[in-house]
Amino acid sequence: MGMFRIRGGRKLEGSIRVIGSKNAILPILAAVILTRKPVVLYEFPSLADVENMLLILQSIGCRIKRDNSTLFIDPSSIDSWVIPDRYVKEIRSSIVMLGAVLARMKKAKITYPGGCEIGQRPINLHLQGLRQLGVIINESYGYLDCEAANMVGADIHLDYPSVGATENVMLAATRARGRTVIRNAAKEPEIVDLQNFINSMGGRVAGAGSNTIVIEGVESFDETEYTVIPDRIVAGSYLVAAAITGSEIVVENVIVEHIQSIITKLRETGCMIVPQGEGPVSSVRIKAPRRLWAVEHTKTYPYPGFPTDMQALFMSALTVAKGTSIITENIFENRFKHVPELIRMGANIRTEGKIAVVQGVPILKGAGVTAGDLRGGAALVMAGLKAEGETWIDNIRHIERGYDKLDECLRSIGADIERIEQ
Repeated sequence: MGMFRIRGGRKLEGSIRVIGSKNAILPILAAVILTRKPVVLYEFPSLADVENMLLILQSIGCRIKRDNSTLFIDPSSIDSWVIPDRYVKEIRSSIVMLGAVLARMKKAKITYPGGCEIGQRPINLHLQGLRQLGVIINESYGYLDCEAANMVGADIHLDYPSVGATENVMLAATRARGRTVIRNAAKEPEIVDLQNFINSMGGRVAGAGSNTIVIEGVESFDETEYTVIPDRIVAGSYLVAAAITGSEIVVENVIVEHIQSIITKLRETGCMIVPQGEGPVSSVRIKAPRRLWAVEHTKTYPYPGFPTDMQALFMSALTVAKGTSIITENIFENRFKHVPELIRMGANIRTEGKIAVVQGVPILKGAGVTAGDLRGGAALVMAGLKAEGETWIDNIRHIERGYDKLDECLRSIGADIERIEQ
């Protein structure tokens, strides 16, 4: 178990680069199961969640090699449809393995997934969609035993635009006979990246990024080389780090379109943010004021709305803004676990149900705090960068599920942060 020790109050400067997206590479790793040919992935992030997905792939027969941020996977020897419990319980995104294994092996066995405890995230939408494709699912003793000998394309309407359910149905439908239409699909950029990866192997998926996705089943898939999109939440985190510390930095390897809602809210706090470069992947420069302004109201919504994954991080910045800000969390009902820890650092926050009222204070004070989940833990790091004195953050295993060497990255732009083994 490690801790972060942060000495706050330092200005940040220079440039920092964003690595590949955690939420994109996890379903892409599941999609590797679809092919029997070699796959090369570039810009893969070294994260606890990614490590667990790789262990799942190895456990069912994949051979894996690495070279820095390049991943070489040979899925030709996959010979198991049983997804091991010990990894599934560590990472919620492992549930998307279900659709991929069913497409490849025509059967699968998996337990219910784990992950951060940020609220109820039932998988009923996943199972409903798979059943409409003809998958027979038996639920007993915490396991899902699934048979998919006769998957046939279907017209599927999701009651809610769930990212995981959209991905699972997409993966299974790639090998179903005929056409599958997913209506009210999630629109997140990671869905588009999954579509592009599947198509790079010879799949036939169209419409990702809209609310209707069409999948034509195919018989087999080819080898591919693919570059994972930059992580929009990591990009947003670096922007918040600059904002809360009143700094000027450049964030490189960013798809600006993916972070427009984050940029808009940071501009409301008084930050100047200027995209640099041409093409879909570029950089952004942020220059923050000495003290941020409060933001009247921020509400989380599915993409392209303000992301729930940025709510805690943005709140950390608002704790030192001038005035009163209101945040409404519309996605998960238990995503204010960071609030008591921020209050320990001197923040003035009141919560009631899904609403948080943040009265900005001039300065935060360093304290010993605990990361209760991934993004809440990252929010404490941001607060620590601003706070007077030392901040000690324990339980950072949560943070390391989504950030690749966060301490080293922040040190590269001037932060005084150190990872200490307990």
